[in-house]
Amino acid sequence: MADDELVERVRALRSQGRSPKDIARATGARPAEVTRIVRELGRDAHRAEAGTLVGVWVSRGWSAGLGVPDDHPDWDDDPDAGMEGLVSVLLARRDRPQRLSVCGYLVDTYCLGVKNALGPMVMGDRELADFRPMFFQAMEPVEAPAELARHLVLGAVEYARTLGFQPHPDFAAVAGHLGELPGGSVLTFGRDGVPTYISGPDDDPARVVRTLTRTVGPDGFHAVTHA
Repeated sequence: MADDELVERVRALRSQGRSPKDIARATGARPAEVTRIVRELGRDAHRAEAGTLVGVWVSRGWSAGLGVPDDHPDWDDDPDAGMEGLVSVLLARRDRPQRLSVCGYLVDTYCLGVKNALGPMVMGDRELADFRPMFFQAMEPVEAPAELARHLVLGAVEYARTLGFQPHPDFAAVAGHLGELPGGSVLTFGRDGVPTYISGPDDDPARVVRTLTRTVGPDGFHAVTHA
């Protein structure tokens, strides 16, 4: 039996749940040869599955203050349900059998872009179920299309860059998990289209305000700073 024909026979019989010993009897091939083919088929399947998207979650209320096009009904949201201008995004892809590669993003959609990033973290499916509520904390996660995650995260990064802000240094390690965003985001960032800085506990408000003043002028933004 030709090699290609044997591989296809092994593939078909293996898909029926047959053991390598049974396949060897059915095909007349040597058991060692069948075992080798079964292992190669398994490695091919694992390679094909690697990187497959498993799930995406965003915090409810992500759309507060943003301009969202009407032609994305699967992007439905309650804009009053979250933390205004602050969105958490979690994305999981298959790393290898029973293991996931997970990345998280904390996004300021009004001004600063990606404020923090985590990953890639390798964990099991059950570990992800435990990790997800810890990651979102007080924010309520909802399942979302990967396309929305790309427009939110990558769009916010580009918007922040126009204002003079770069994403958190850890973003470089997790940007690739999102995929590409050709043509830019369809979302309108800023609060109602206006750059709006709402200070957080780890920010340098004076530096942020100086940067905004330089890039959009003293009357081109809003700032809410907390002592």
